[in-house]
Amino acid sequence: MGKDPGLGIRDLHAKGITGRGVGIAIIDQPLLVDHREYTNQLRVYEEGEDVTSDWLNATLHGAAVASIAVGNTVGVAPEADLYFIAMGDCGGATSNQNFNFTCLAKDVLRIISINKGLPENRKIRVLSLSIGWKPQQKGYQAITAAVNKAKAAGIFVVSSGISDTYGFNFQGLGRDLQSDPNQFGSYLPGFVWAQDFYNGKYKLNKTLLIPMDARTTASPTGFNDYAFYGEGGRSWSIPYIAGMYALAWQVDPGISPQKFWSTALQTGRTTQIEHNGKPYSFGVILDPQALIAAIPK
Repeated sequence: MGKDPGLGIRDLHAKGITGRGVGIAIIDQPLLVDHREYTNQLRVYEEGEDVTSDWLNATLHGAAVASIAVGNTVGVAPEADLYFIAMGDCGGATSNQNFNFTCLAKDVLRIISINKGLPENRKIRVLSLSIGWKPQQKGYQAITAAVNKAKAAGIFVVSSGISDTYGFNFQGLGRDLQSDPNQFGSYLPGFVWAQDFYNGKYKLNKTLLIPMDARTTASPTGFNDYAFYGEGGRSWSIPYIAGMYALAWQVDPGISPQKFWSTALQTGRTTQIEHNGKPYSFGVILDPQALIAAIPK
């Protein structure tokens, strides 16, 4: 239950569109490297210098984002190459006030360095960062400079701050736990922002909607274990976007983040939903098959 990434992704896999040969980098919490979902896709696993003894255990977060991006049965791009850098607490990972993004910047620079040594047909094309940063936070200039270098190196950096780095907007989709993830009508506003949407406080202006809630992912508790999350959070949408970009790159090597995003918005689906007897227009929901069909072959 919840393993299917939905939105017709598995139909693309059946056609051979799996992200094969495309590199996806992830910087996240320590990973259970031998999990069956992604161990064969894992090309590099390193731990950043800030990973202390308190952060050596694998976490639910790392396993989840890795499997959403490249998982064999739950992932968007199951044949992409995975490059994973484990980050530590960066001075206070549980508090945005104390978090120092300088350490994360070093990990981004490490991804760029790894990428330089890869053959042209196996380069890292996208970096998934389930985190965002603001000017008032420690290390803001360092992480901004590192991300700009990644962009200059041809790496699409997908983060919670993508609106600042690219001018793109996304939000995570909710879904009834029993509904079909491949039916666009199954999707609703995500749990964490649904009430604001229904109250008119959240506008979906040029916002791409990505699956988030009701997902099964790899679990850090064992190599064959899984976990189901009724509520996912935006962290679950970011590796989904990264996986989708890998599929698009496989079809059109050289596609830019701007072309990818504009095509996704143009081909996405809008639906009608109802809440407390009131109708709402809801969209734009990512349509992977329409997006891939619109990309020049």
